[in-house]
Amino acid sequence: MRRFAFLLCGCLCAAAVSAAEVQVFTEGPPAKSDTSIRRAELAIVNRAVATLRRSGTSSPTQTIPVTRVVEYPARNSGATVLPARALPVAAPAPAASSEFTFKDRNGKVVAAPIVDRYQKDRIVSPLGKGDPRINPKLTRAASIAQERAHAHSKSRCWRYVKNALLASGIIGSYPKTAYAKEAGEELVRDYGFKKLPIRDPYKAPVGAVLVYGSRRAAGHVEIRTKTGFVSDFQNKKPSRRPLLGVYAKA
Repeated sequence: MRRFAFLLCGCLCAAAVSAAEVQVFTEGPPAKSDTSIRRAELAIVNRAVATLRRSGTSSPTQTIPVTRVVEYPARNSGATVLPARALPVAAPAPAASSEFTFKDRNGKVVAAPIVDRYQKDRIVSPLGKGDPRINPKLTRAASIAQERAHAHSKSRCWRYVKNALLASGIIGSYPKTAYAKEAGEELVRDYGFKKLPIRDPYKAPVGAVLVYGSRRAAGHVEIRTKTGFVSDFQNKKPSRRPLLGVYAKA
C-alpha cells in the first residue's frame, strides 16, 4: 500500500492534475477490515493533497475533490469489492480583501476600498442649510461668489464678498471699509444686517456672512455655502481665525 501511495503522488506531480478521481489498485492479500481501509484511504488523500500543494497545481481558493479511493482485492481471492467512498478535501479559505472590485457601465474594472470601521476624518464638514427667515438674495450672493472664486486665496476676501453682495442686490452700494474684520460693523450700520446668535461656523445658514478677527492682520470674511465657505477662494472648512460674528439680513 505504501509503495502505491508514493507512485500515486509521483503521477499527480508529473501530470499536474487537479485531483478529479483517484483509484488505487493493489495486488496482494484479500481486502482488510473497513477501519483499516479508511485509514489507508485518508493517508493516501493527505499525501496527494500535500503533493498538489507543493507542486502548485491547485490555487488557494480551489476545492480538491477526491471522489473515489477504492482498494481491489487480489484476483481469485473471493473477497468482495468495497463500495467507493467520497472524501472531499477543501483548501484553506482565501484571506479577506480590503477592496471591492467591480465593472462600471463602460466595462472598466474599478476598485473601491471596503470601510469596516468608523473613520474619523472621512466627513470633512456637514452640509449648510438654508433659513427661510433670511433674505433669499444672500443665497444668490453665495452662488455668485462661488462662480468667481479661485482655487487658492488671493488675499482679497473682502473685495470678492463685497462684489458678490452688490451683484446679488442685497446691498445697494459698495462698502467702504478696507479691512475684512470691519465688515460686520459696516453691514449692520449701513445695510440692515443683523448679527445672528451663532458661534459655530458650520451652523451658519447658507448665504450668511462670517467675519473673523485678527490682532495684526486684516482678518477674514466669507460667505457660507451648502458645501463649505467662499470668499476669493472656496474651502470646505471655515477659517481658523477667531470668529467675530455671523451676519444676515431678513
